[in-house]
Amino acid sequence: MKSAMAVEGGAKCVKYLLFFFNFIFWLCGLALIVLGTIVQVSVLNTAIIKQYSGSPIVLIIVGVVIFFIAFFGCCGAWKENQCMVTSFAVIVSLIIIVEVGTAIAGYVLRGKMSDFLQERFKVMINNYNKTQVDRDSIDTVQMQFKCCGGNSSQDWVNFNPSHTTVPDSCCINVTQGCGVGAIQDAKKIYTDGCIPSIEKLIKDNILWIAVGALVVAFVQITGIVLACILRQAIRSGYEVM
Repeated sequence: MKSAMAVEGGAKCVKYLLFFFNFIFWLCGLALIVLGTIVQVSVLNTAIIKQYSGSPIVLIIVGVVIFFIAFFGCCGAWKENQCMVTSFAVIVSLIIIVEVGTAIAGYVLRGKMSDFLQERFKVMINNYNKTQVDRDSIDTVQMQFKCCGGNSSQDWVNFNPSHTTVPDSCCINVTQGCGVGAIQDAKKIYTDGCIPSIEKLIKDNILWIAVGALVVAFVQITGIVLACILRQAIRSGYEVM
């Protein structure tokens, strides 16, 4: 009799712990949505790296799924429904796999970022006078980050036959023709390259994504364990009121 009461009390405790966990889980989903949105907006505001916006989007999607799954888990725990609790544990396990995959993908992208930026700037500088898209992209980046060229203003040495002119977007005070003959004039233009600033921005964002995904995954593992314990208690036929 004492043994049964002990199990019943323990299972009841697990029930309320799982219910509380799902509230935390819901907050984690909300946090992922906010984090993913912040990173996504930051990436989209940097024209040169828009194609690296996959990880934030995955994070937002996972956050939305978590947001709704948490409600599902709460219902399963409160109603002591074995099917719902089991489904909750399985779905959360799949979400963890996606989150860990996102963290790994972010880490891999982090290592390749420098080479990608070097190549991207080289192409855009060569195409500056050929395509409107590349011109607009690099002008936006140079004005946004207050920089000039990829590694330095010298990257524009072949921009003009004079070899001393840079795009006006390199200028400290942007005016028509302000970049003419100013390739080494630190009083008129920004001489530092854009790559270091952009690389730092991307790596910081990717780090936040990876840390956020792993922290939430750790919390979710706790939920899976609680769900499995509650499922076993329900299956064993103990009443968990």
